[in-house]
Amino acid sequence: MRGIKGGKAAAMSVLGSILLVTACSGEDSPDPQGKVIPEESTFFSTVQVEPNSTYSTFSDGDLWPVAWSDDDNLYTANGDGAGFDFGSEFSDIVVNKITGSPWTQNLDGERLAAGDGVSQVWSDPALYNRKPTGMVSVNGDLYLAVQDLSKDDKTGDIFNEVPAATILKSTDKGKNWKVGPNAPMFKDHVFTTVMFLDYGKDGANNTFDDYVYAYGMDYNWRDSFNDKVTDPTKLYLARMPKDKIQDVSAWEFYAGNLKGKAKWTKAGDIASRKPVLQDDRRVYTDRLTDGLGNMSVISQGSIVYDKPLDRYLYTSWTEFTFEFYEAPKPWGPWKRFYSADFGDYPWTQDKNGGYATVIPSKFINEDGREMWLNANTFVGGVKNYDFSLRKMKVTPYKKTKATNRKSNDNLALPSYDPDVAPYARTMGNGGNAKLNDGKKDESVDSFNGERKPEDWWGYVWPKSYRMNKVVFTNGTPSSSGGWFENVRVQVRQNFEWVDVKNAKVSPAYPANASAEDQTYTFTFDEIAGDGVRIIGKPGGDEAFTSVSELEVYYS
Repeated sequence: MRGIKGGKAAAMSVLGSILLVTACSGEDSPDPQGKVIPEESTFFSTVQVEPNSTYSTFSDGDLWPVAWSDDDNLYTANGDGAGFDFGSEFSDIVVNKITGSPWTQNLDGERLAAGDGVSQVWSDPALYNRKPTGMVSVNGDLYLAVQDLSKDDKTGDIFNEVPAATILKSTDKGKNWKVGPNAPMFKDHVFTTVMFLDYGKDGANNTFDDYVYAYGMDYNWRDSFNDKVTDPTKLYLARMPKDKIQDVSAWEFYAGNLKGKAKWTKAGDIASRKPVLQDDRRVYTDRLTDGLGNMSVISQGSIVYDKPLDRYLYTSWTEFTFEFYEAPKPWGPWKRFYSADFGDYPWTQDKNGGYATVIPSKFINEDGREMWLNANTFVGGVKNYDFSLRKMKVTPYKKTKATNRKSNDNLALPSYDPDVAPYARTMGNGGNAKLNDGKKDESVDSFNGERKPEDWWGYVWPKSYRMNKVVFTNGTPSSSGGWFENVRVQVRQNFEWVDVKNAKVSPAYPANASAEDQTYTFTFDEIAGDGVRIIGKPGGDEAFTSVSELEVYYS
């Protein structure tokens, strides 16, 4: 569905995890360069996302916004494909029905409508086509947000701007669709990527009010790789009566602040909207080679209410990363809780990210701690171009007191604590599960195509442990990297990483390629925390490190 070149230069037992854990002093305040960066969350103690798609379906397409309707079926729309019927013609938009469960591996689908049977293109059909961005079920009826996305490959504008969008309605469960009286509802690149808040089966989890909520982005559905339009860095929110979803003059737009203090515009006053989330961060700003870089992080994904945890989750992404946020209310305050770096291409079947990160509320389990996430890709040597799922597991933070006694037990092993989560700067080439698999004959490295100023490997737990020793076996380096230029040990306490005291390492760490496959023991004063890592500047021209095993002890 998307172009990737010619842009800006510049097994569930153990999953990859890059959890944001350093608390900030202020909320969404500008950094010294004037950029707004959301506060980092302290809601989750651990977050684990499978490093690759592990459940693929017999379908064709991408994007897959979803709605769980009153008949207990999941309805979804894909872009650029045949949907759940390979015998049907390719279309830029297809509506489907999905039955079954990913936990029992029996998902099945049915194609319901496609192309002109869903929506028209509101801009020049020679330059734009249709793409689904959001879906919701209200009183059994389905509503689908569709945007005009550039397909102009000759100018390089393909997938790099979204000038218009509207919302269609189906009263027969996706077979037929009708446009509202004032279509397109959104023009001039304003609010043209529309994502509905997923409040569960037919919206039943919204017991707070009688509104439908829709989030919107301006300009494009992700970073505009050729800067055809401004890159989206803000997420907006609107609410509307259930019988006015296709009437934008009845929509009230959020006009409060980024701290979650809610205020709403008069009906129809889209010009007075304010963002509920702004994130001016850029990723891949210092690449080793030419390629996509300096990318914004607000993109088309999904916003879902995790009812058992009473939390709202927004799953965004970039070309090479996942960027996830959480909030206590639909309007925030939104905070960053997870970032996963899959590295530059090529990817592998064991490590791949993707776009259009969607969590269906139907695929969140009863305690809210395990869920399934869709992500699509068709580049970099991997093709997950279907309704393609991977698991995510979260553990809400609960303050605990360390009670473990001295022993020879390795605290990093899943046999010691099955909820231990590897914590690393990148998803790791070779799989972060190698950190604590008990083997030293295979290694994982952090090469990702960036000139990283800092690198780390470690673990986080949902409870606190005492510790006083870390045993690090360096992986197999290359001539261009695979070691630390300097390295120290840190422990997580109250979501802050602190250096351990009186650390000693034996033998001395050489800080060059001669560290290859050697084991180094770091001892330090007893300390308690719910995370530990080795951290430092990565070595070599390609700025990466490697590890075969990382052990943690209180001995």
